[in-house]
Amino acid sequence: MGKLVYGGTTEIGFEDRVLAHLQIVVGLKLRRKEGFFFSWRDEQGVGDGRSAIWIDPAIPLLFRYSGGRHPSINKQWLEQLTLSSNSAQGLQLTEEIGALGADEVSADTPPGR
Repeated sequence: MGKLVYGGTTEIGFEDRVLAHLQIVVGLKLRRKEGFFFSWRDEQGVGDGRSAIWIDPAIPLLFRYSGGRHPSINKQWLEQLTLSSNSAQGLQLTEEIGALGADEVSADTPPGR
């Protein structure tokens, strides 16, 4: 399991595949210098509730992966997460959607390929 390190001190665990999708969506927002909320459902071990953080270009983020391979990217899920990030509620992590296979690209694949 990878980690999103927020502000240099707070570590939030996510599977590497989830983390790869988050890195792309968050990167798109931060390149435009946009702040936004990011929320997710907590695991049962920490209360089974929801958590949210404010993501801002001034707050350092580290995406730390546990595995050495780049996860494939599900374009359909990526689009859903991107749309969510532009809503008033901010980026809400949802379960992965879409067909696997044709909709997936390697994280190493340059855009447009």
